[in-house]
Amino acid sequence: MAMDVDAVAKAAGANIDNYVTASGVNASNKTAFDRFLDSAYNMILETDYLQKDAQQAEINFEMGYSDNTNELAIAQQKANVALQYTVAVRDKLVEAYKEIMQMTV
Repeated sequence: MAMDVDAVAKAAGANIDNYVTASGVNASNKTAFDRFLDSAYNMILETDYLQKDAQQAEINFEMGYSDNTNELAIAQQKANVALQYTVAVRDKLVEAYKEIMQMTV
């Protein structure tokens, strides 16, 4: 579910060669780790955005600005799925880190 940094930059009309990503590296010089870091960073940003969107939908419903329960349920479900996915990825990263730390050199 993570957004592609290059595609977003191109859609926004940015010069991709001068685009500095979350890892602080120009897009044209990115390593596999930089791309992975950017992907993880964007996944967290997207999860945060969906959580805030769900909270705003709840507030709008509670204040009477919206009476559409379908939109509220969809926003909440999107936020829930994104959070579950982010936590699952984090758990796998922690598991991989522990496995690497147990390796003998």
